[in-house]
Amino acid sequence: MFISSHPTARISSASPPTLSSPTASSAPPDGNTLYVADIGASRTYAYDIQADGSLTNKRLFCELGSDGMTLDNEGNLYLTGRGVTVFDKSGKQIEHIDVPEPWTANITFGGKDRDLLFITASKNVYGLKMRVKGAQ
Repeated sequence: MFISSHPTARISSASPPTLSSPTASSAPPDGNTLYVADIGASRTYAYDIQADGSLTNKRLFCELGSDGMTLDNEGNLYLTGRGVTVFDKSGKQIEHIDVPEPWTANITFGGKDRDLLFITASKNVYGLKMRVKGAQ
C-alpha cells in the first residue's frame, strides 16, 4: 500500500495480494526498490517502485522471511529471525550475526553516527558497533 499527501488521496493496494504474511519492509535511499519480507512463506521479495508509488517487477530476493529488517549504507539488507542474517544487493548471504536468544524481532541502526546496530530479541535488546552505517 502507499499513502499520498494529496488532499483527495486514497490508500490503495500497490500490488496484488500475493503474500502469505508480509511483516517487514525497507527501501534504500535511492527510492527505486522496496524489500518486503513474507515470514509466512519464508521469503523476501524485491519490487521496483514506480513514480506513482506503484510496485512492479516482483522478484525473489532471498529465501528467508523476517519479522524486521534494515539496510546499511552499502546496500546490504539485514533480516531478523534466528539471529540476524545479512544479504548483499544481489541477495547473496554475506554474514550471520548470532544472538543468544531463540528469536530476534526488530532491527535498526542508531547512535550519533548511525553505526550502532540495535537488535530486539525475545527478552533483551542488543547493540553492536558496526563498520558500516545505517542507510539514510
